[in-house]
Amino acid sequence: MAEFLPISSSGHLIIAHWLFNKDLGLAFDVALHWGTLLAVLVYFRMDVINLIRGFWHSLFKSTRDLQGNIYQKLPWLIIIASIPAAILGKLLESKAEGAFRSPVLVALNLAIFGFVILFADKVGKKEKNLGDITWTDALIIGLLQALAIIPGISRSGATITAGLFLAFKRPDAARFSFLMSIPVILGAGVLELPNFTKASSIPELIAGAVSAAVFGFLAIKYLLRYIASHDFKAFVWYRLVLAGLILAVYFVKL
Repeated sequence: MAEFLPISSSGHLIIAHWLFNKDLGLAFDVALHWGTLLAVLVYFRMDVINLIRGFWHSLFKSTRDLQGNIYQKLPWLIIIASIPAAILGKLLESKAEGAFRSPVLVALNLAIFGFVILFADKVGKKEKNLGDITWTDALIIGLLQALAIIPGISRSGATITAGLFLAFKRPDAARFSFLMSIPVILGAGVLELPNFTKASSIPELIAGAVSAAVFGFLAIKYLLRYIASHDFKAFVWYRLVLAGLILAVYFVKL
């Protein structure tokens, strides 16, 4: 569920592991990602079908219309936006399994990036639709997405924030964020498949994936409905309160 909310799903997993002294490992994390992948594919099933068709038609000169057909243009923009995350993810793979799993780092990122989201929501002009997206927009959003490998920042939070800075309306920024999550989550899931049985039992992995799919679908549905007429202050306050609680518990446990 938290994968699609701007509150950092990876940060929540790290904090849960830290509090309860049980780290189910990256295998369980990726099982949750497979569930959220299913959620976004089901919710945006018609968009996904049109994107696949559009991508196919864009490959041939006789049917290519990258400027006039948004479903031909979007697949290429999603590919461009996914490249920075793929590169940074590979370079920082060891950090993701070690240093980045610090509760203090998660708390600081929750708080700091919460203010960034609030600022973007305040200054963004919110005048562009998804059909107005450019190649440059996609690259910038992709660069912000790459930062989300650091727990506490939030992949959806980073990409939606980038969209707001680029003057997109809230629902359009969120929609592109969700669609561009597909190759990132899929890639992470494929890479971690060999590790699925190392840190968790099969029932745990299945339960995690199913719950992530159900609650992920609901998160997409109600977030899009909510931000059509509300700002992101509720999520920012949540991030700040959670960051404060994490730091308080951390220093008490020292």
